[in-house]
Amino acid sequence: MDPGTERDFHDLLLMLKETRGFDFTGYKQTTLMRRINRRLETLKLNDYGEYRDHLELEPEEFGRLFDSLLINVTGFFRDPAAWQVLRETALTSLLESKGAGNPIRIWSAGCATGEEAYSLAMIMAEELGMEEFRHRVKIYATDLDEKALQIARTAVYGERQLADVPADLRERYFEPAGGGMAFRRDLRRQLIFGRNDLTRDAPISRVDLLLARNTLMYFNAETQLSVVRRLHFALGNPGYLFLGKAEMLLNHSERFEPVDLRTRLFRKIAPAPVGARQSWTFDAAQAEPARQASQIQIAALNWGPVAQIALDLSGNLALANALAEALFNIRPRDLGRPFQDLEVSYRPVELRSVIQQVEQDKRAAEVREVTWQRHGVAQPDIYDISVVPLQEPGGEHVGVAITFHDVTRYRKLRDDLEHANQELERAYEELQSLNEEMETTNEELQSTNEELETTNEELQSTNEELETMNEELQCSNDELQQINDTLNSRSLELNRASLFIASVVRSLGDAVAVIDGELRVLMWSPGAEELWGLRTEEVTGRHLPALDIGLPVEAITPALRRMFDGGSSSHAEDTGKLIVDAVNRRGRPVKLDIELSVLHGEDSSIQGLILVMTLL
Repeated sequence: MDPGTERDFHDLLLMLKETRGFDFTGYKQTTLMRRINRRLETLKLNDYGEYRDHLELEPEEFGRLFDSLLINVTGFFRDPAAWQVLRETALTSLLESKGAGNPIRIWSAGCATGEEAYSLAMIMAEELGMEEFRHRVKIYATDLDEKALQIARTAVYGERQLADVPADLRERYFEPAGGGMAFRRDLRRQLIFGRNDLTRDAPISRVDLLLARNTLMYFNAETQLSVVRRLHFALGNPGYLFLGKAEMLLNHSERFEPVDLRTRLFRKIAPAPVGARQSWTFDAAQAEPARQASQIQIAALNWGPVAQIALDLSGNLALANALAEALFNIRPRDLGRPFQDLEVSYRPVELRSVIQQVEQDKRAAEVREVTWQRHGVAQPDIYDISVVPLQEPGGEHVGVAITFHDVTRYRKLRDDLEHANQELERAYEELQSLNEEMETTNEELQSTNEELETTNEELQSTNEELETMNEELQCSNDELQQINDTLNSRSLELNRASLFIASVVRSLGDAVAVIDGELRVLMWSPGAEELWGLRTEEVTGRHLPALDIGLPVEAITPALRRMFDGGSSSHAEDTGKLIVDAVNRRGRPVKLDIELSVLHGEDSSIQGLILVMTLL
């Protein structure tokens, strides 16, 4: 993509964010461009700049664009084998762990038009029974598309949408409503539908089961990481995550473990117990308000904007917030390990001596402008590190807190002294590389492993892209199916009308013909074909006097002209009768009673004459 086109594309996304509140910057660029290009082709526009101008002039186009970007492909019990595994493993284990009478919270993220949420409701009602389902289960279903959510709230579906619902479930859980079937109103109260942007809005908390099927695959890698963290935070313990077949969670093994990888069913890996992380700050015997305050403090610390870790009096790792875990590759299993055994104790800077000095002096210390060149990052990061002694309200020393402040953006302007320091740093890195040569074999293996992981991620990305395109094709197929159903309905109506008209014509007489003001044949009934031996396609559009038939047209033409002239001036001569001698197609003489009627248009003007010919 050339720079100008890329700039216009990002300007278009910025316009959608500022004017309509839809932020698509975290979505895969290739998918967005493919969907937007379809709108450009439909509207016969050349580039994104023209499309942006079109959106400003035609605000209703926003709705059509969002319908295209927010691919609402879903269905009842989509991938039945995966739903069977969910029911037999996750739900069985979940109900056992919750115990009788305890509430069950379920979240369907990216629910589209609601089929997935109602599938969950039917399964839970089957497992618990109707009455217990009403008292215990609450299902939250969210999506970004308000139009799809409105359909989900209405809960009325057509026969084609309900085709995948087993007949016994359809009979128990749906009732006739208008032109389709509606989910039972008494059970619908347990489902709450609302708008939620997974990339920005707060997740629903304390969820026992979370469905996000074929939702992650639309986001880029960075946004996927953020969303997975939110989903991990939303789940309780134990908590189960049910994904689509194109989503693997390969890079999140510290947060989720597979229950059934083939069906993409995962279980949340619980963090270290609250007491283990917080023993240096909170007393487990505190009252309930204090415990609630503790949970708020833990959440605030865990999702804080700076990386923080804490050590107990023994020098063991007691706590690390989410940013520190991601930054220094700290895993839940590292809690309780001696700090000196962790890489963060000496990289990006030697901290053991600083911590020892802080514990002796009981005073805070800072290490400023620590440069850290992380693997895969083009520019080095710069940190100010604070080491602070921790004390209880009574003054007792309980540990040490270490905070890493990212000050990179404040250190962009370098003077000559900083340049000299960079030279020294490079010299230090060269000396360090001599030592690292001893670990060449291990690094080569690590490099090979990283290459394999990179290849796997590329394959995963390709798989997600293919699944996205498959859903787009399915969406287009649904649209074509609806058009086809409409055409079939119109064809049936046209056939019924044609049969009705033919029946009326047959009832008028032995033969019927309709002519216009110039005596051209407009209609020729089957009786006329039988009487005169000419097919409809042979006479339609030809002048009646020019037809080679046994009807004495010259004898009746004056009467035809009088009917036209009389009908144009008044309605006194709208009908007339003639009896003539003719010869049928077999050459036999016949006597005909010809009844003439004027054919009027909607404005009462004469459109033609109807000749009803009856054999006497």
